[in-house]
Amino acid sequence: MSLHTETALESFSEEWQEWHAAHERNRAHPHGFLAVTHLHWLSSEATRLEGAPGIWSADDDVVSVVLEPGESLERDGVQLSGSVALGPIEERGGINLVSGDTVIEVAKRGGEYIVRPRNPDNQLLKQYQGTPAYTPNAAFAVSGFFVPFETPRATTVGAAVEGIQHVYEAPGEIRFKLAGEELALTAFNGYAPGSLSVLFTDQTSGNTTYAANRSLSVVAAADGSVQLDFNRAVNLPCAYTDLATCPLPPAENRLPVAIEAGEKIPYERQDQK
Repeated sequence: MSLHTETALESFSEEWQEWHAAHERNRAHPHGFLAVTHLHWLSSEATRLEGAPGIWSADDDVVSVVLEPGESLERDGVQLSGSVALGPIEERGGINLVSGDTVIEVAKRGGEYIVRPRNPDNQLLKQYQGTPAYTPNAAFAVSGFFVPFETPRATTVGAAVEGIQHVYEAPGEIRFKLAGEELALTAFNGYAPGSLSVLFTDQTSGNTTYAANRSLSVVAAADGSVQLDFNRAVNLPCAYTDLATCPLPPAENRLPVAIEAGEKIPYERQDQK
């Protein structure tokens, strides 16, 4: 191995280590998904929810919470009291309210409204050991090409929670070659402007990596070229908690090769393989 190649590999590994450390810090945020204590599905029937003050209901695309004397919530620094109306909230959107040390997430998933209290004392967060991952391998950082569909396709996928479905807009697919195979992944619009997100499984899924899904964020250049670094494939929240509503990959994103790169099954789930 030449000195130049050795230096490049060391730099590749160091950049990955820095990226993964930052990702782990974000995942272990005091009010991140590891802090979720409950998942409540709202209906038109007013009810009290464990972990959140008030009496909650959802009807006509509006979430209502009635706070009794001594109960309060805070939104953007403003104290709320009495009868409060929230929404409408867009699909995959959410509002964060504060109650003491707890953040109350009010969100819309699969067309339904949910409430998820997030408390930093949650045992899942306090006992989090970090996420194992494959040693970074430059062979799994490959070039590809984004091919837009004639018109974006509304793509319906299942969810980690039974009974709901997610609908994503797929602007196109990413074509690439790996392990001698010509492959393609349907891409969804990512959260960051101009980014794309791919959900996939592969031949490691359910063995060394989480069975249901992994995710990879990419950016297509102006000429359509894409870099797919599977070393940065990450677990979604459902890999850690049953209180997540994560989407499953579309059927065509079940890859016939082993992607021995990126994050593995979390330590907390390894006894459930």
